[in-house]
Amino acid sequence: MSSTIDETASAASSGTSATERFHTDKSPYDAVKDVPAERVDALAREVLDAVYATVRKHKVTYDEFNALKAWMIGVGEDGEWPLFLDVWLEHVVEDVNTEHREGNKGSIEGPYYVPGAPEQGAHGTIPMRDGEGGTPLAWSGRITSTDGSALGGAKVELWHADADGFYSQFAPGIPEWNLRGSFTTGEDGTFEIHTIQPAPYQIPTDGSCGKLIKAAGWHAWRPAHLHVKVSAPGHELLTAQLYFPGDEHNDDDIASAVKPELVLDPTTHDDGTASVRYDFVLDPAKG
Repeated sequence: MSSTIDETASAASSGTSATERFHTDKSPYDAVKDVPAERVDALAREVLDAVYATVRKHKVTYDEFNALKAWMIGVGEDGEWPLFLDVWLEHVVEDVNTEHREGNKGSIEGPYYVPGAPEQGAHGTIPMRDGEGGTPLAWSGRITSTDGSALGGAKVELWHADADGFYSQFAPGIPEWNLRGSFTTGEDGTFEIHTIQPAPYQIPTDGSCGKLIKAAGWHAWRPAHLHVKVSAPGHELLTAQLYFPGDEHNDDDIASAVKPELVLDPTTHDDGTASVRYDFVLDPAKG
């Protein structure tokens, strides 16, 4: 399976899918249409001032400036702006937007979320192929509000890469909803999800983001993780990634998204399966 995907998956195809999905799912300009011009001016000027300071400090040459222009054009042509921004910037935006929360810590969404995953109930198995690779994982949990009350009817949207590091709808040869599912809690706020433990993976390196990684001498690895969106009426949406202990890239994640509170503590059983308990506490919505 992995060799077939490896031969045909590319940064350009993945980037194009991520860009198209962003345009389909987001309406960014509507959300900021009432932002005062003074705020736009301040943000733009401070970003530009930081760039000016870098140019002056390091005495950037015209050759370097032209290489930057060519690289930025390439990021757009490869459709990799969602990848670039999600990997290198989103973790800071997420931090400042959730610093007020008393409930669970969140993390970045990343570029591979797709809404509308099939509903599986309060206790179910995520859609997967026959013989799906990876360690079978049973995850149980409970969703409550910050006052301790159970949140029945809360939703857990789960998506993650397969054992080869690929996401459905962003790599060829994978069923549309593979390893993507929605689970709705019972009246007591509990859920149980059966899935597989994903693998660590490298972000695409054959496009413009890969050129930056190579030129800077960085690595491209993300630790294995489960993506979730947890929601309930009257509460703030929680977006998070859950990680696994012992992963060598928990400490140097290319996306800087790992937090200690998000690392799971699974138990491995004699039959080769694993189980884990992880609960969520959601903050009431403001106002």
